Amino acid sequence: MKSSFSRYALIGGIILGAVLLAGFLISMKPQPPKKETISLDPLVETLVLTNMTADFEVRSQGTVRPRTETVLSAEISGTITNISPKFVAGGVFDRNEVLMRIDPTNYEVAVTQAEALVKQRQIEYDGAKKLRSQGYRAEAEFAAAEAALATARAEAVRARRNLERTYIRLPYDGIVRAKETDLGQFVSAGTRLGVVFATDYAEVRLPLTDSDLAFVDLPSGSGPSSSGEEITGPQVRLSATRKGELVEWEADIVRSEGVVDEKSRVTYAVARIVDPYRRQNSGDTLPIGTFVRAAIEGSAAADVIRVPRKVVRGANELLFLTDENKIEIREVEIVRSDSEYSYIGAGAQVGERLVVSAIEAPINGMSVRTEESLDEDTPSASNESGGEN
Repeated sequence: MKSSFSRYALIGGIILGAVLLAGFLISMKPQPPKKETISLDPLVETLVLTNMTADFEVRSQGTVRPRTETVLSAEISGTITNISPKFVAGGVFDRNEVLMRIDPTNYEVAVTQAEALVKQRQIEYDGAKKLRSQGYRAEAEFAAAEAALATARAEAVRARRNLERTYIRLPYDGIVRAKETDLGQFVSAGTRLGVVFATDYAEVRLPLTDSDLAFVDLPSGSGPSSSGEEITGPQVRLSATRKGELVEWEADIVRSEGVVDEKSRVTYAVARIVDPYRRQNSGDTLPIGTFVRAAIEGSAAADVIRVPRKVVRGANELLFLTDENKIEIREVEIVRSDSEYSYIGAGAQVGERLVVSAIEAPINGMSVRTEESLDEDTPSASNESGGEN
């Protein structure tokens, strides 16, 4: 028992001695020199403001629609006896080309009968006229013969017109959108036969907000001028992705619809594309139904200041830098913004410095450093550090 106690006492003494020795060595180590903590203001990048004349583009979008679209309907009754191979969905036809034919037999007979009746009434009229001149026929009988001749001629015109209506054709070059009848079908007056549209022009309705209208000179919706020439407005660049590639087309604003949409509060301008299917010209086609983006040529604004859009805080706040390198938060008048820039009309002056660096929580009067002042601060900090060492 005594030997065990002696062994534990020896171990404890060794540990205590080691602790005391370590404490002595630590107390003998010289203290490192203390450096003064230098509080540095945030380093920011600035932009010196300049003015410019900006040519604005107004952005919009819409879907290409035909200017002229026709729902074909039968004007007479009969059986479809012939259909053009072009009368299918997507079929391309020319002006006055016969797309289908209604059985003309009854209408040819009616024309023959009407022409025969005209000849008969003409003979009766000539006889009544001759007898009246000789005093053998009353004036009333001559008037009746004259009216009968006029009626017969009118019936002949109607019969020939009905015969002409057996041909289904259109007064423009176009494309068939939908076919709704077929060979052998009996149709009556008013039966729907299909839908076609013209390919001379296409149109796009472009919605514009009230702020957009301030930069676009739209033509009125009153149509052609007194001289007969159509009034056109600003040019439009349409773009869409076709076959994986971005394709562009030129168009013109030809009118505005002249009303404000009650739900969306926008005004629609109409852009016209000439020969969208390139039947008369070469180039990329613009099919009906294509969704396009539009860049409308806008008016120019003089003496505006352009700043990167990303530096605008909230709706219209910018961070300016005073001569003492202190932050000044100020509201400005932004006349227009696009995806990259905002354009300032008032609230900023040419030559002022704008803070373009991101600051987490800026406040008025906050001190910052700029790249210009960095060269002045760096030697001073180095000298202080060297003196302490």
